[in-house]
Amino acid sequence: MKKSNNSRGINGNGFPDVRLRRLRKSPAIRDLFQEIHLSVNDLIAPIFVEEGLKKPQEIGSMPEIKRLPLSGLVGEVEELSDLGVKGVILFGLPSQKDDQGSQAFADKGIVQRSVEQLRNHFGDKIAVITDVCLCQYTSHGHCGIVVGGKIDNDSSARTLGRVAVSQAEAGADIVAPSAMMDGQVQSIRTALDDSGFSDTAIMSYSSKQASPLFAPFRDAAHSAPGFGDRKTYQMPFSNPRESIREVELDILEGVDATIIKPAIPNLDLIYQVREKFTLPICAYSVSGEYALIKAAALEGWIDEDAVMTEFLTGIKRAGADMIITYQAKKMAKLLSEHR
Repeated sequence: MKKSNNSRGINGNGFPDVRLRRLRKSPAIRDLFQEIHLSVNDLIAPIFVEEGLKKPQEIGSMPEIKRLPLSGLVGEVEELSDLGVKGVILFGLPSQKDDQGSQAFADKGIVQRSVEQLRNHFGDKIAVITDVCLCQYTSHGHCGIVVGGKIDNDSSARTLGRVAVSQAEAGADIVAPSAMMDGQVQSIRTALDDSGFSDTAIMSYSSKQASPLFAPFRDAAHSAPGFGDRKTYQMPFSNPRESIREVELDILEGVDATIIKPAIPNLDLIYQVREKFTLPICAYSVSGEYALIKAAALEGWIDEDAVMTEFLTGIKRAGADMIITYQAKKMAKLLSEHR
């Protein structure tokens, strides 16, 4: 019997001995050889809770996403939990704002009451993450305290520590500082530890770009800055090395996990952080990414489910362990249908 000569493929000569299409010839074969598996365990759902709201309110720039009244929060999270989603991140919209963002750390603030409600209803079944920032709470719409027309870094970092403690007192599992103040992780870690919350984790927005893709979120959260922009504290999207330094500094300050935001424009950065560090990485697929997919799908230009799946899988392929996404519910439903 004549022996087949397979040495060409082994020696790198490739075709015709090496035919990679053999591994794609049927759905069953493709499933067996799939390298990256997107799971419902990867998904974190962002939720907007608005103080004083009587019923869910549509967000024009984010079709199918709503601002919820406090009374609608448990029902929304129950639906997510039933689909297998185990993490939510809360964004509060207060009925009153001031220049210090005092409702961000109020005992009965909208986020604090939301956390208490979820903790009382779900216990440890849901991981409750809270956004630690001031932009939704300040009358000027900036993420920190304004002094002399500028965002003052150190007083802002101290205030963020106060916000984090108030959220931990309410029962938050993880606090997620997003203000991009220098030293915010250290300030929050110290404040939490001094207040007896050494078990509360910090998942910091270590690299948050000054991105136009945030526009629908600012519409949803009523958080557009009243003057100037946020480029003095958010990252230039042209500076990946500086972003790596931000992650390194957060690690030195005691962060437990890092967030990179937006996700799709920063796949290279997610990959670099995964290659360089061992800490968990969360990618935030932001409102603008959601809106782009949704708008094209509503026009009939793309298959929404297919594009959503490709985008989220690509984010995980780059190295993300978790993904904050407005498509969490839709993706979870799709994954359950294909189990």
